[in-house]
Amino acid sequence: MNQERFDYLTGILTSPLEVDAAEWNALLARQAQPTPFLRHEFLSALHASRCAVPDTGWAPQFVTLTDPKSGRLAAAAPVYLKGHSYGEYVFDWAWADAYKRNGLAYYPKLLCAVPFTPVQGSRLLAADDRALRHLAATLVAFAEQADVSSLHVLFPTDTEAQALTSLGMMQREGVQFHWLNDGYRTFDDFLSTLEQKKRKNIRAERRKVHDAGVTFRRRVGQDISDADWRFFSKCYRQTYREHFSSPYLNLDFFRTIGESMPENLMMVIAEADGKPIASSLVVFQRDQVTGGTLYGRYWGALEHVPCLHFETAYYQPLEFCIEEKLAVFEGGAQGEHKMARGFMPTVTRSTHWLAHPAFADAVSQFLDNETNHIHAYVDELREHNPFRS
Repeated sequence: MNQERFDYLTGILTSPLEVDAAEWNALLARQAQPTPFLRHEFLSALHASRCAVPDTGWAPQFVTLTDPKSGRLAAAAPVYLKGHSYGEYVFDWAWADAYKRNGLAYYPKLLCAVPFTPVQGSRLLAADDRALRHLAATLVAFAEQADVSSLHVLFPTDTEAQALTSLGMMQREGVQFHWLNDGYRTFDDFLSTLEQKKRKNIRAERRKVHDAGVTFRRRVGQDISDADWRFFSKCYRQTYREHFSSPYLNLDFFRTIGESMPENLMMVIAEADGKPIASSLVVFQRDQVTGGTLYGRYWGALEHVPCLHFETAYYQPLEFCIEEKLAVFEGGAQGEHKMARGFMPTVTRSTHWLAHPAFADAVSQFLDNETNHIHAYVDELREHNPFRS
């Protein structure tokens, strides 16, 4: 679909492959909070591997604004027509259930997000403030004209959230746990800032893994071999089997990002008795100004060793952050247990529009109450932070 709107040509694309990769990435690089997950390589890998396609309930409806004079991309957003609420990490199952109990259809809905990725960052890619406002208005207009119950924009930046709420979208807050690198020289340097009990517990956890004879090797970028990818994928699938669910991602996806964006990937492989038994994969991005960010993402194990999860998915990546001087380690969705390991609560945002006026009013009241609870929860968590006074 192409039409002129706000002096731009508006496109609704049914595949990320329909947009020029260089233009998309150039637009992303201009944003205040770019992440590797908005790179064209990542989104196109989700599509090409058939992880985020109509058959899995993720039908791409990418919105683009093109300058008719230059023919260049002025704004873009990763939008999907969703037939469920899996893989989002901002939970609206109760809203869907309320619709169903009242004889209304909650699906399909429109979702602006990175599939399976609870990471705060730029969602509305825009060349300037004018293009951002127009893109936000286009998203809302698209939802109003489409046969959908709602529009949801997950984990946008504060500026993007403000642009969307100014158009009537409701804001929702959540909590994640992030680790901040205070210029630590070594892991022990970091441990020295924690309360004695927390410091003692972490050392005990690491000792258990060491005493079990487990060793670790890290592979960065192109050093990750195809055998490593096959082993990691096996671990990843095992984790889902243990939770009686199906994995969102497949080996084809991991191989693809391993080839197309290796500079953003680090894999930890745990070995015992000369064979690999567990693995984790993190995504990271360097930044000359901030130092960069590491995102805790995927993990799995084929054998049980006490505390192996914490060592493979937290302590090894934390050591990597310290060695590489990365400023932040985002621990992903949920998890109060992360506080005992130095991760502190951080408020995240999402914005929501519901077509049904009565349900919109009810959700608005719910969000007001939820926000008060979130603020009280974060205040309480911060009062019990793991660091020495």
